[in-house]
Amino acid sequence: MSKWTKKKKWIYTLCAAVLVLGTAGYFNRGALAMLGFNWFLSDQVATQLEQTYKPIEGREPIQVGNMNTNPFALMLLGVDQRGKETGRSDTMIYTVIRPKDGAILMVSIPRDTYTEIVGKNKEDKITHAYAFGGAKMAIETVENLFNQPINYYAAINFQGFRDVIDAMGGISLPIAEDIVNKDPDHEKFVVKGGQDVYNGNDALNYVRYREDAGGDMSRTGRHQVFLNQLLDKVSEVGQWSKIPDLIDIMGENFSTDIQPDQMIKLAQQLLQQDNRTIYSHTLKGEGHRLTNGGAWYYFADKDDLSKTQAMIGSWLNPDTAKQDLIMPDEYASKVQKPVGSLSSASDAE
Repeated sequence: MSKWTKKKKWIYTLCAAVLVLGTAGYFNRGALAMLGFNWFLSDQVATQLEQTYKPIEGREPIQVGNMNTNPFALMLLGVDQRGKETGRSDTMIYTVIRPKDGAILMVSIPRDTYTEIVGKNKEDKITHAYAFGGAKMAIETVENLFNQPINYYAAINFQGFRDVIDAMGGISLPIAEDIVNKDPDHEKFVVKGGQDVYNGNDALNYVRYREDAGGDMSRTGRHQVFLNQLLDKVSEVGQWSKIPDLIDIMGENFSTDIQPDQMIKLAQQLLQQDNRTIYSHTLKGEGHRLTNGGAWYYFADKDDLSKTQAMIGSWLNPDTAKQDLIMPDEYASKVQKPVGSLSSASDAE
C-alpha cells in the first residue's frame, strides 16, 4: 500500500470518526453539557451564586425536599427599576416545575390586574405590590390571588439582563414586523422585524412593548415567548462555559431564595433535559376604568381564575400523573404571532 493510499485511508477514518462523534455529541448535547458543567464549573458557580441568594426577611421558603423529583412553585418577577427609583414587577409569572415529568407550567398575571394587595388592606394593580412591599408583598398577593402556595422566588431587574443577552451572543425572537413604541407618554424605540438574532437592548424592548392591540395579554405572551427562547439558548452546548461570567454580569440584578446547591441541581437538570415541555396560560379578563376619569385596570375573569386555581393545584400535587394534569387551553407556542395594529390599551400607570 502506497504512502498516499495510507494517508487517504487515515484521513477518511478521521473524518468518519469526527462525523460519528459529532452526531453523537449533537444528540447527547444535554448530557455532554452537564458533564462539562460538573467537571469544570459546579464548585465555581456555587461560590458565585452566593451573591444572588437573598432570602426575604420575615418569610421562610416552603421547602420541597428533592427538587429533582418533587413539583414546586416558583414566582418569577421581572422588575422594571431604573436608577434609584422604586421598581415595579413588570412581569409576574407563577411557575410550577414538575422535574419528573419534564413539564413546566407558566401562568402569567397581567401587570394591571385589579386585586387585593396583601399587607396594604386595599385593592390595586398587582404590579404595585412589589413597589409597596418588595418581593414579599408581591408573593403573598399572588398566593392570595390563586389560593396556592409559592415555594421560592426569583427576581431579575430588566436593566441587568441586557448585558447577559449580549454575553450569550444574542437571542432569537419571532418578530415578523417592526415593533414601534411611539406613544407620547411612553419610551420611544423601534425593534426591527425579521432579524435572526436580537441583542440585549432589542430583547428588553421586545418584552417592554405595550402599544399593540392586545394590550396586557399580548405583553404577557411576549414574556412567555422570551423565556422559552432564553431557556433554549442557555441549554445549548457551549453556553455552559459562560455561566460564571453570566452570573458576574447579573450581579445585583438577580436575587432568589433558592440556595446555591439547589440552584446547581436545577441547572444540571436543565442542561441535560432535551424533552422539556412548557405549557403557558395568561389569566383571562378584560380591562376598563374603574370610574370615569379613573385609573385603567385589568379585571380577571372569575371562571378563568377558578379554573386556573384548580389547574395549579393539580400541577403541584405529586400524586397527579402527567396525563391527568389539568392543562391550559392552548399549548405554549414558541412562534409569536406578528404584531398587529398599534393602539394603546392602557395608560401604563
